[in-house]
Amino acid sequence: MAASTAIDYAGHVRDFTPRLLAQLPPERFETLCHAYQAERGTFAGREVVAVFRRPASIAVIWRQGFNGVAGEFVAERGLVEQDGRSLVDHVMVF
Repeated sequence: MAASTAIDYAGHVRDFTPRLLAQLPPERFETLCHAYQAERGTFAGREVVAVFRRPASIAVIWRQGFNGVAGEFVAERGLVEQDGRSLVDHVMVF
């Protein structure tokens, strides 16, 4: 979340799977960051709500806040293991 707030592409994607990396080129990343920051502000506090363990992956769900709007949002991250590393294969905030 810190790399997204800083609009730091290299930091944001450093633990992405090749599949997810292919879906987020630098230009799209910058556009998305500017759009959410204009609409909601930057990421604020978050709290883990649940961790779901699957045979080939883990899904982590957070209660996510933003500093520019009231209310609670959901942040989700899907992790998989590749070559002995835990990599991000899915991300969503809604």
